[in-house]
Amino acid sequence: MISSRITHASALILFVGGLLMLFAPDVVLGRLVPGFPPGAAWIGSLLGAAWLGMAALNWSHRTTLLGGIYGRPVVYPNFVLFLVSALVLIRVVLRPGMPPVIWLLAGPVFALAIVYAMLLFRGPFDPLDRA
Repeated sequence: MISSRITHASALILFVGGLLMLFAPDVVLGRLVPGFPPGAAWIGSLLGAAWLGMAALNWSHRTTLLGGIYGRPVVYPNFVLFLVSALVLIRVVLRPGMPPVIWLLAGPVFALAIVYAMLLFRGPFDPLDRA
């Protein structure tokens, strides 16, 4: 199933990002945000916990059909997460002087926002469902 591959990719991205933000937020945020105060690293840990929760949601639904009315409780929060993240990253990457590594974050986030939007509004991508 194509939706299974999408869920696997999303879970993997969120899991890796969540672990990094949970255990090394001062290092990650210090490199992404110039002048980030080390005392505010707890914000990164909270973000990491949220990403790990979304990764667990995706992993637990990795074998279900997603799209349209199927799997809406999984597709909708992923759509909101990746859409809002993509909108925020648009503002960030357009600022002068931002580190180029942010483009590496923006690419998968933009792609997953589009894919989850298509799953939410269009329906499953799986060819077996078409008659």
